[in-house]
Amino acid sequence: MRFTSLLALGLAGLALAKDGTTTETTETNTNTDLSSTITGSSTSYNWSDASTITNASAQVPTGSYLTYTSVITLGNGDHKTVVSSSLNASATATGNQTLLHTSTSDSVTVLVGGGGTTTLGNNSMNATHTHSSTSSIPTETNTTPCNGYSEFCLRNYSNITNVAAHNSPFVVPGNAASNQALKVTDQLNDGIRMLQFQAHNKSGEIHLCHSSCDMLDAGTLESYLAQVYQWMIKNPYNVVTFVMGNSDNLPPTAFVDSIEKSGLKNIIYSPPKAPMALDDWPTLSEMILSNKRAVFFMDYGANETAVPYIMDEFSQLWETPFSPTDRDFPCTVQRPPGLNHKDATNRMYMINHNLNLELNFGSISLLIPNTAYMVDTNSANETLYGSLGNMSAKCSEMWDRPPNFLLVDYYNWGKPNGSVFEVAAKANNVTWNGNCCGSTSAAAHMAVASVSTMVLIAAGVQFLLAAF
Repeated sequence: MRFTSLLALGLAGLALAKDGTTTETTETNTNTDLSSTITGSSTSYNWSDASTITNASAQVPTGSYLTYTSVITLGNGDHKTVVSSSLNASATATGNQTLLHTSTSDSVTVLVGGGGTTTLGNNSMNATHTHSSTSSIPTETNTTPCNGYSEFCLRNYSNITNVAAHNSPFVVPGNAASNQALKVTDQLNDGIRMLQFQAHNKSGEIHLCHSSCDMLDAGTLESYLAQVYQWMIKNPYNVVTFVMGNSDNLPPTAFVDSIEKSGLKNIIYSPPKAPMALDDWPTLSEMILSNKRAVFFMDYGANETAVPYIMDEFSQLWETPFSPTDRDFPCTVQRPPGLNHKDATNRMYMINHNLNLELNFGSISLLIPNTAYMVDTNSANETLYGSLGNMSAKCSEMWDRPPNFLLVDYYNWGKPNGSVFEVAAKANNVTWNGNCCGSTSAAAHMAVASVSTMVLIAAGVQFLLAAF
């Protein structure tokens, strides 16, 4: 049996509970000594005590970073609509949802806010960045939410903080390589608006796998995207972002077939130029009412002249340190490397707040969620060390604006469950409704397989390592 296959079986039998101990869910062996230690090339790990696993430096994915010396105009781009200050007097009511007085420009109808004042532009938290035009037409309160909040309708896509599911498809109960507890439809229902994942080439087909398809294979990209498309069709007032990890450095054209067959090509957003600066992005209402609501980024290997709608991530979005094992969660730029402060302030940014443990098995290194701290990691408490609330507030102050994306593991864990959405709401200056999460408890999804199986695999890995 290949080493990676054996390791995959071991991962299927291992998860670390919140208190750092293992939990038994199937057959048991009460005489088994769980203190057995597996020795890797340089570090020893005690499977029964999460605190003995070394927080090593995570390996950052590498690839070529695109540098644009000038802005490129892309064909068939969805150009940003310039909203006219002259409002139409029409309003459309559908059930208990009311579309407000609308403004039409370039054949795109735009949702307009309520009250006697119509706010145009970014509608950001800082009033100095907004401008208003007063209409004499009586208006009604906007009850049609965009991405869950009516306040977002007139904000630019680049001026909203979204919760992002790290490795969204990796939902396998009892597998320590999983990063989420709830399926993608539950994620979207709960309010996740960015879906991040790793894509791998498996026998000529793109699969979603964690590090290796031998460890965790969540199925095909097409099948996953098809589920998202069906949800988006049923929820037409939502914009969803995808960040694809191009793990095998495939050409972007290799992803086109999966995207188009999933149905998402029908509603995909294609930028008018590359790169898109912070103020170039359209408002959510423009994207929604033009039905261009699926936004795709790729970390490495994008070619926007070949496939305009698969955007290069790092020329339009920067990230804090990748898959951190440090609870301090620095707000500094890691990717793309060498980005100067001026350029960083002119593009969106994502904070990586998925705390990890790095496990080393001989030549194989694997990052898994550090569930021992998960509740605190996802907490909205801004004074709590290592919490999402603390990092969001710290980064907002450092960069003078909130992050655009909050990348987290097991988003449904927290204080209370789903507290990551409370953090996003505060960054957006709106009020979270407190509704979360999914239909299944996190504990049920994070329960592990039998202890006896775990120890058996541990013994097998120990044997193989000793043979190297």
